Amino acid sequence: MKMMDANEIISFISNSKKSTPVKVYLKGTQLNTIDFGDLIQDFVDEKTGVLFGEWKDIAAVLDTYKDQIEDYAVENDRRNSAIPLLDLKEVNARIEPGAVIRDQVEIGDGCVIMMGAMINIGSVVGEGTMIDMNVTLGGRATVGKNCHIGAGAVLAGVIEPPSAKPVVIEDGVVVGANAVILEGVTVGEGAVVAAGAIVTKDVPANTLVAGTPARVLKEIDDQTKSKTEIKAELRKLDQ
Repeated sequence: MKMMDANEIISFISNSKKSTPVKVYLKGTQLNTIDFGDLIQDFVDEKTGVLFGEWKDIAAVLDTYKDQIEDYAVENDRRNSAIPLLDLKEVNARIEPGAVIRDQVEIGDGCVIMMGAMINIGSVVGEGTMIDMNVTLGGRATVGKNCHIGAGAVLAGVIEPPSAKPVVIEDGVVVGANAVILEGVTVGEGAVVAAGAIVTKDVPANTLVAGTPARVLKEIDDQTKSKTEIKAELRKLDQ
């Protein structure tokens, strides 16, 4: 896994072509005679149709052919967006509906990304890791292999200032629901962060931390391992 440098992300955002993609439903007359050009993807027949493209391009067509277009409705979910969503078609992981994963994110084999998870640019998710419902991974947050990040947990992001260190979760870590791990923190291999904890400093490997701010309660024992077991069956893919 390769962590992106903050300056790489800043350059990517600064130099990206800002995008306002829309989906437009049309009704009118002789729509199939309209020249929509190469920049607009059109699916139209004589009286109805759907267009996909940048709003500035589609708006120009709507104005040019306003005598033929009786009415239209626009679906739009972003404005001047600098970062597209990650292309998921070749990702070898289970990704459930409603997860938002931005470009320049690395998703390892056999991961599970649950509904409502928000994963920002530069984040890394190691193979076999589960990102549970409504988890937030801020920019450059890095999670190792075979971890479980519990529902509603937040791993703070760091893009600016570029010198700041991101959150690093090492292999085999379990983070409880609604825990918050602040920027610059490293959680050591095999550690457990209790639900609701706010972690402000590094967590030693194979320890259990809890509280606000979190502190070490004990080293991991068999009882804790049994309560935080990672199940490979949940990460199994058919393909």
